[in-house]
Amino acid sequence: MQLSPDAQKRNAAEAAVAHVKDGMIVGLGSGTTAAFAILALGERKKHENLQVLGVPSSYQAFQLAVQAGIPVTTLEEHSIVDVNIDGADQIDPQLNLIKGMGAALTREKIVAASSRKNIIIADKRKNVKILGEGNHPVPLEVVPFAIPLVQHRVQALHGSPMLRETKGKLGPVVSDNGNVIMDATFGDIKDAKLLEQQLKMIPGIVETGLFIGLTDVVYLGTASGAQKLEIQRK
Repeated sequence: MQLSPDAQKRNAAEAAVAHVKDGMIVGLGSGTTAAFAILALGERKKHENLQVLGVPSSYQAFQLAVQAGIPVTTLEEHSIVDVNIDGADQIDPQLNLIKGMGAALTREKIVAASSRKNIIIADKRKNVKILGEGNHPVPLEVVPFAIPLVQHRVQALHGSPMLRETKGKLGPVVSDNGNVIMDATFGDIKDAKLLEQQLKMIPGIVETGLFIGLTDVVYLGTASGAQKLEIQRK
C-alpha cells in the first residue's frame, strides 16, 4: 500500500512524539512536516493529560501550539530543551541536514542546539545520498544591508544565490527576525561542514540551512509506520 507523503509524515510524527515524557520541555519545529508533530503532541496531551511545555521555533509553530493546547515557554525560562522535533528538506547518510525552506532556519538551529535530543521527521523523499542533490538550495538568513556582499561572496564559493520572493505580494521573504532569505545552490555538496564554515565567515549571513552534527534520530515515514535512523552525536 502506497501512502501519501502527508500520511508518511504523520506516521513519522507519531513515532517521534512517543519520545516525549511527562514534564519535558519540547522544541517545536516549523513547517508543514513539523506541524504533524505539534498536532500529535497536542493529542497526547489531551488524551493522556501529558504535562509538557513547548518552545516554538517560529510564530507559525507558536500559533499551532496554542491551537493544539500545548502551553508554550521560552529559552529564557528553560535554556535546555529535552527533546526537539522538527522536519528537514534533505537528510544525508550522516544525518546532516538542509533545512530552512520554511524560512525559520535560525531559530530552528538555536532550538536544536539547545536540545538534549534532536529528532527529525520526514517522508522518504527527503533521504538523499549527498546534500544538495538535485540542485537543492541551501537557505541563508541574511541581514538586508549585506545582500550585495553576500551575493558576491557566495558566487566566489561557486554558488548561485537568489533572494527568495514571497507569494501573493511583491518583495523578498522576511524571517521572524526581520532578515531576508537567500537560496544558494551549489550542486552536490562534497564537504558540507567546510561549506557551512565558509558561509558563516561571510559578514551579513546570520545563519545557514546546513545543520551539521545536530541530529540524533530521524524517523522516515513508511506505509506501516516509520523507519528509524540513529547516529551518536559527537
